Amino acid sequence: MKPKVAIIMGSTSDMPVMQEAAKVLNELEIPFEINALSAHRTPEKVEEYAKTAHERGIRVVIAGAGGAAHLPGVMAAFFAGPVIGVPCRSSISLDGWDSVLSILQMPPGIPVATVGLDAAKNAGILASQILAAGDETLHQKVVAFKEKLKDKIVKANEDLKQYQFKFRVN
Repeated sequence: MKPKVAIIMGSTSDMPVMQEAAKVLNELEIPFEINALSAHRTPEKVEEYAKTAHERGIRVVIAGAGGAAHLPGVMAAFFAGPVIGVPCRSSISLDGWDSVLSILQMPPGIPVATVGLDAAKNAGILASQILAAGDETLHQKVVAFKEKLKDKIVKANEDLKQYQFKFRVN
């Protein structure tokens, strides 16, 4: 089985965030790989990884990074497919805002789709939707996944009924 999505991160300290993308891909039965790559400490490996990703089967890259957060942009510079950046809070970040802005502010010609701070789950969903554009079976799985999101809100409203107030009208 060849991977279709690459989940990469600048450090294994990002794994608690990035595993949320892996959970989505796993649930939707999309083959993926996970690697730690550093745009600053191992730039040659990042370049090689990006340049060989397509031939290995990778169609979408999800790249998480904290601090200066260069990894998604460097991947986008060398990989011709979609790159989704996940800004991550880190011990060196400015509460994650430096990462958000670094990933958002890519120069023309090097786009990186950016999800919210620590929002790897959304990155997994977006990667699935990108792949589903050309795969009807996967499209139906994504539709079913999104239907389950509705069920969560229906249940939440049922759970809210336990809170009784004299002037509550619903």
